[in-house]
Amino acid sequence: MSTRARLRAGDPEAFGSLYDQHAKAVYGHAFRLTGNWSAAEDIMALTFLEAWRLRQKLDEDGGSLRPWLLGIATNAARNTLRATRRHEAALARIPPAEAVEDFAEELAGRLDDAGQLHAVHRSLAVLRKSERDVVALCIWSGLDYAAAGQALGIPATTVRSRLSRARKKLRKLSGTPGGDIGNPLDRGQTERGSDHAASRPREKRP
Repeated sequence: MSTRARLRAGDPEAFGSLYDQHAKAVYGHAFRLTGNWSAAEDIMALTFLEAWRLRQKLDEDGGSLRPWLLGIATNAARNTLRATRRHEAALARIPPAEAVEDFAEELAGRLDDAGQLHAVHRSLAVLRKSERDVVALCIWSGLDYAAAGQALGIPATTVRSRLSRARKKLRKLSGTPGGDIGNPLDRGQTERGSDHAASRPREKRP
């Protein structure tokens, strides 16, 4: 029985293998979209919960399941960011508490990474949401047009045109020939956080 067939049938071992193989990629993608380690952990958990719920809708034939999972993660990130904006708007109406400085040295690296991503997100503000999605999938997560199209549920030609428009806008903004922003984080730094997330106990899975 194929992996897809086993997943469709609700095989726990097959789903455990799916988690082990793709948790880091999902976590890294979620962090690049949100710039927040905690939100990325939540999105990773939501992604695999949703994958379990949608398992019977998974196509019986196909290649890697990474595009399918990243598509779910993209939707989960979109919903999470929308909820975060509503929450922040509510908090803005509350008088701020006195700030307490945190001297925890182990957080320094994560704060640096988040700062880099916030700078990148400011640059990406010139793009439409649909264009930011293809940048995240094609440039940051390394998917080709077909895989990114599978993740987003759109044709590969649409992915290509959106990415082309995004590059033109970024090139105009930055004045650089390529217009690519590249991966905003060093891979080793990103995996430092994802190793932690991916090492969660198995009982966290559905």
